[in-house]
Amino acid sequence: TSTDNFTRREQVDDEDDPVEQMITRTGCAELHYAVQECMAEHQDWRVCQTQVQTFKDCMMNFQKARKEQLMKQHQTSTESAAS
Repeated sequence: TSTDNFTRREQVDDEDDPVEQMITRTGCAELHYAVQECMAEHQDWRVCQTQVQTFKDCMMNFQKARKEQLMKQHQTSTESAAS
């Protein structure tokens, strides 16, 4: 049936989805899936605010750590160029 084909295609697309890959690299994928599951079950963002906030906090922590890492790398390369 067309529903079965859609489900299979959706699963394959997830593997190639750059957004899915990016979220997986952040370490926040499980929280992202929790938001998706909540939305699928309730169809209402207001019910899912706890999951959304937890995912948002995880992403913000990842971005902060990434920014600090990039700043350290930049500082190290600047020091190396100066010597």
